[in-house]
Amino acid sequence: MKAEILKMLKERQGFVSGQELSDGLGVSRTAVWKAVNQLKAEGWQIEAVRSQGYRLLGEADVMTSSELATMLDTDWLGKRLAYYDETDSTNVQARKLAESGAPHGTLVAADCQTAGKGRRGRSWSSPKGTGIWMSILLRPAFSPVCASMLTLVAGMAVARGIEEACGLHPLIKWPNDLVIDGKKICGILTEMSTEDEEIRYVVIGIGINVNNEEFPPEIRDKATSLRLELGRSVRRSPVIAETARAFEEYYGIFCRSCDMSGLRQMYDGLLVNRGRQVCVLDPKGSYEGQALGIDDQGSLLVEREDGRVSHVISGEVSVRGIYGYV
Repeated sequence: MKAEILKMLKERQGFVSGQELSDGLGVSRTAVWKAVNQLKAEGWQIEAVRSQGYRLLGEADVMTSSELATMLDTDWLGKRLAYYDETDSTNVQARKLAESGAPHGTLVAADCQTAGKGRRGRSWSSPKGTGIWMSILLRPAFSPVCASMLTLVAGMAVARGIEEACGLHPLIKWPNDLVIDGKKICGILTEMSTEDEEIRYVVIGIGINVNNEEFPPEIRDKATSLRLELGRSVRRSPVIAETARAFEEYYGIFCRSCDMSGLRQMYDGLLVNRGRQVCVLDPKGSYEGQALGIDDQGSLLVEREDGRVSHVISGEVSVRGIYGYV
């Protein structure tokens, strides 16, 4: 009921009477009053005036299931929504939900993670009220060999989500980071469960630095946030909503061919590595070359000094810029 009340208040410029809310929701005015007080406790500024009703004074950066439900405008992503004020990791919770039968498109979000992690088991700082920590649960019908490309699909969706919600233009550092002005703003971690060479489920974890004003010393020179880039605080729910909308679109295109052929040109346009000298940290032997873009399987194409083009497979190696992070 809170989500419905919040949506009605957002859609109305002025006051909405308690009777109108009561009639529209089919509940008592006392129930409406209690729900409004709960929204106030969550951080919403709602004015109540006798004989006029309720009015939303401003849209704060509130992360709750009610807020997310009012913002999501998708066909299937987020129709099942799990929100936590605090959890160990949204990926962990998404996997638990998957094991208990949660459907394709389940969205897990949290205001704070106590054990967030990134690629290769690295920890991910996820303080309360600062970022977007969310995971998408998928149950695709395609082969497990295609699953790693979903990281690239998610990266494109986050890039567009940030652009639509904030006006910034992040680029992708292949395969799983987004950057603005050479500093990391988002990381993506994709995990998969298989059985008999079929996918049981895939979980895509997304962490976006939104309202962070500072970072731990070890990453201070490599990380940034939407707030630092814009010089103002940012509401997180619109970023989530726009990212979800974009992911649905790009995932649909991906599923037509189960590769990046339909998205490749768009992805290359977002690739910060493209045209740059990179160092490929391969366990078999590191080498340098120029990043050309990706192939249809999502591998990074790197032209070596002798003219050979290597297809770098995500997950096997790391790619770094010769002169810095990108």
